[in-house]
Amino acid sequence: MRRAADARRFFTRFVPVLLGSTALTFWSAPAAAAVDAATVQAAPWLAALAMGAAAAAAWVLGNRRARAAQADAIAAAARAEEVAASAARARAEAHSLRHLLGASADCALIWLRAGEAVNSFGVPEAARGRWLGPAGAREVDAAVATLRGGQETLERDITAADGRAFRLAGRTLNGAGVLLVHPLPAGAGPAEAALRDGLLAMLDAAPAPAWLKAPDGTLSYVNAAFVAAVGAASAEEARAQGLDILDSKARAAASSAEQGSGAFQGRVRAVARGQRRQLDVVEVAGPFGIAGLAVDVTDLEAAKAETGRTVAAHRRTLDQLTTAVAIFGADERLVFHNAAYERLFDFSPAFLDQRPSDGQILDNLRTRRKVPEQADFPAWRAQLREAYRALEPVNDWWHLPGGEMLRVVITPNAEGGVTYLFDDLSEHVALESRYNTLIRIQGETLDALAEAVAVFGSEGRLHLYNEAFLSLWALDAQTLGDKPHIDTVAALCRSRHGESAAFSRIRSVVTAMEHRETETLRLERADGRVLDGTAQPLPDGGTLVTFRDVTDSVKVERALIERAEALEAADKLKNAFVSHVSYHLRTPLNTLMGYADMLREGMAGPLSDRQRDYLDHMRQSSDQLRALIDDILDLASIDAGAMELDLAEVDVREMLESVAEAVHDQAEAAGVRLAMAVPQDAGRFTADPKRVRQILFNLIANAIAASPAGGTVTLGAERGQKAVLLTVRDEGAGVPQELADTLFERFESRNFNPHHRGVGLGLAIVRSFMTLHGGSVRVEPAAARQPGAHGTLATCVFPVTGSSHQEAA
Repeated sequence: MRRAADARRFFTRFVPVLLGSTALTFWSAPAAAAVDAATVQAAPWLAALAMGAAAAAAWVLGNRRARAAQADAIAAAARAEEVAASAARARAEAHSLRHLLGASADCALIWLRAGEAVNSFGVPEAARGRWLGPAGAREVDAAVATLRGGQETLERDITAADGRAFRLAGRTLNGAGVLLVHPLPAGAGPAEAALRDGLLAMLDAAPAPAWLKAPDGTLSYVNAAFVAAVGAASAEEARAQGLDILDSKARAAASSAEQGSGAFQGRVRAVARGQRRQLDVVEVAGPFGIAGLAVDVTDLEAAKAETGRTVAAHRRTLDQLTTAVAIFGADERLVFHNAAYERLFDFSPAFLDQRPSDGQILDNLRTRRKVPEQADFPAWRAQLREAYRALEPVNDWWHLPGGEMLRVVITPNAEGGVTYLFDDLSEHVALESRYNTLIRIQGETLDALAEAVAVFGSEGRLHLYNEAFLSLWALDAQTLGDKPHIDTVAALCRSRHGESAAFSRIRSVVTAMEHRETETLRLERADGRVLDGTAQPLPDGGTLVTFRDVTDSVKVERALIERAEALEAADKLKNAFVSHVSYHLRTPLNTLMGYADMLREGMAGPLSDRQRDYLDHMRQSSDQLRALIDDILDLASIDAGAMELDLAEVDVREMLESVAEAVHDQAEAAGVRLAMAVPQDAGRFTADPKRVRQILFNLIANAIAASPAGGTVTLGAERGQKAVLLTVRDEGAGVPQELADTLFERFESRNFNPHHRGVGLGLAIVRSFMTLHGGSVRVEPAAARQPGAHGTLATCVFPVTGSSHQEAA
């Protein structure tokens, strides 16, 4: 029963409203043309719904009459249940009607009777201000108020805050009403048409692909850049095939973003015009569908990467410079500095990493006395800051308290800020000072030289000369003051050197471009002076020319040459004399000695004792003369390099014994005893036996002559690994130390025995023969080898393996 009562109340209250609403819908659609085709198509359904509702009302009225009879309680209950079911269907249909009313518009406002609250469909009331803007929301509220005030129809166009146009269409009937908010299509007015045409023309000409998709996802517009990017033949083909510039992954990301915030913006990789490109894509979703634009940023990214590499390279290059560089931005804070800047001012890396301001850095430098001392430091700092507003670079010099000197260039940057360049010129100034000092010293040194010096530059002009150069060539400084060319200098000096080719050779060195080599020459001037000249290439392309007066040296040299030539001629004459006269000396001597021997043998008759003594003295003198002639001839042969050794194996013991036996008579006549000191392992060595015997004869003869009567002459031998030593020792007075160095000189007789004095060739021949054997000879006091011994010891050192040396004298 309760359900039946509820159903009756529902139909009594809402069916008239439904009928009015249905009629309102029909009135509104044709009049304003704002309700779309879906609403018109739903009109028959709405009419059927109204007829059903009327039938239900009639059935309820009939049931009311039947209820008064209350004849059949069971039938009434069944009818009540059926009415309840009909009421449920009516509520569902009313709910569907409400949605249908608002389906053709972005927003629908409905009220069922006067005084009842307005229901908003499509856009909630709270979001209406954001959708239309405050002014648009007020226009909608004013339209609702107008309709509820009694006006039956309303049509009005409004503009939202973002420029979109909307049309308000409203109808009322019996206190119920509806207000629909429809978006006006683009081009609804002249301004909108001009805007649409302009945007289309711009998009068609734009190099960036642009597209528009309908709400159902089909392409409704593409521009020429889009067609070229997707490789289609035409826009119609691109739309027909539904081509997309984005791949599936990028499209999924765009769709997700559009469903959330309604817009997608991001950088994607896509294939455009057959190449992999980077695109900045913007897509916006709305009632119009999806509008998109893709900007190709591949070249921009490449340019950014190249710019980054260039900047990094420039930073690395600046770090290698010795010039300190600091760049400050428009906010006067440090943007960049190189390593030289950090080293020059000894900054802490942590301090510079904080990007301090220009003023903070100057304060830091002032604290550490790294800026010039200033009476008014704030004013000086403010003057430096004027560079931020200057148009030209500012040059300055900083003389620091420590003695350093900095050259500072402050250059304004085009984008704001300044660049500081610091050059530490302290060493440069010191070097320049030292250079100037050296130049002065060099000039004074050159002026003090006896040599004439001139320096020609790479262009062939005279740059430097000394006083000796002016004096040598009889020139004056005024003539050479204009840096004359080498040809001019040669012409000025020609009066002295004549027409010789000396200056031509110097000119070839001065003016040569490559293959420059030092030229040395001798110049004989017309006045008899002789000069040695040198042209020396310098590393800087110049040439150093020097002249030295060697007249006196040349005269002495020529005199020495003439003397040497005379001596050589005399030596040749001597050798020729010895070689030619030796025969003529020996032949009569041999004849004389032969006749003396014949007389002494009694072949001419018996001789008296006096005659025999005379013959003995004659034979002794002849022997001495022959020995002298042999010595002279041997020395002449050695000097001429004509003597050759006849090398053979020499037994040491046999050689010493044979020599001792040969001089036995001479020793006995002098009252001198001979002794032998030869070891058993003396062995053999290679030498010329004849010359060895001659060496020993001379040494023994000198030893016998130096020994006193009753003295002993000892012949000895020692064997080493590479040499054999033959010694002769006497017991005489010895050789004074001051005479030891001249013993082996020719014709120097040092025998102190008045009864035996030679011509002084014996030891000279000994030394020459020892040199020919590759050995040596020395004479020393016997005490040097045998402590406590007396006399003189002569030692001959023969190599074990013989060798011949021609230069013996």
